[in-house]
Amino acid sequence: METTLPAIKRVIIAAHPDVPEALALVDGIGRFLTEHGINESHGKIYDPGIRQAVRDGGVDLFIALGGDGTMLRAGHLCAPYKIPILGINLGRFGFLTTVQSENWKSTLEQVVAGDCWHERRMMLHTEHQRQNETLGAWEVVNECFVGRGDTMRPVHLVTEIDDYVLTTYVADGLIVATATGSTAYALAAGGPILPPQLRNILIVPVAPHLSVERAVVLDENSSVRVTIDSKHAAVLTIDGQVSTPLQYGDQVVVSASDHNVKFVRVQSPDYFYRNLTSRMSKNPSAGAST
Repeated sequence: METTLPAIKRVIIAAHPDVPEALALVDGIGRFLTEHGINESHGKIYDPGIRQAVRDGGVDLFIALGGDGTMLRAGHLCAPYKIPILGINLGRFGFLTTVQSENWKSTLEQVVAGDCWHERRMMLHTEHQRQNETLGAWEVVNECFVGRGDTMRPVHLVTEIDDYVLTTYVADGLIVATATGSTAYALAAGGPILPPQLRNILIVPVAPHLSVERAVVLDENSSVRVTIDSKHAAVLTIDGQVSTPLQYGDQVVVSASDHNVKFVRVQSPDYFYRNLTSRMSKNPSAGAST
């Protein structure tokens, strides 16, 4: 947790392109910041100009308008540059976002006044390797998934921890997640809920068949290597967004990232448990009404 924060001088506002409410809020937030003497630039989360502005540096705050998917994209973009992210929820769950859209002005007043704190969360570094050559590398906020592609057959996944063979999973797939990701796909697959400040690596099999069923929690200094031991289609998916086809013998190597994603919070540090119980009792994705 970081509580001694620098003054905010420059802000980027990024909206999800397919959420009309997000695009409508951009102008209002921009006017608010300008009135408070803060330079701002804005656009859609995918805009090349937004991404270049982050890379150019000098950004004190990144405001993401959307849902958890928008926050994941913001995390991928901002973490290497240590830019804190304020999420305004226009989605459904909002596990990663800070505030609801109707409260954006009061929240920004707190943030501008320095009445907030920064929450640092561990990320993962994931590499796709083939015959000792690295074909791709990613920084991960929630999880990476190694599993079956478009076939219904389970895949065989030889899984090593620190070069020790843990087991060969025969399953739909294997999730390797952060504590942040423990409330995402890993939770749906039956994994435990980890407090977001923990620096652990979580392994959760998906629909294992005659394999180890339990989740495994690892120290942050551990390394996980998953080798594809099936000849039919398999894929690697990063944070539910980037999918890469895998071949027999390909390896996915996961370890703690050198980067941390940083979220701006205005609630007290116990917000996670209060938000968790409210979201678990009402699942908007399923259309629940109670």
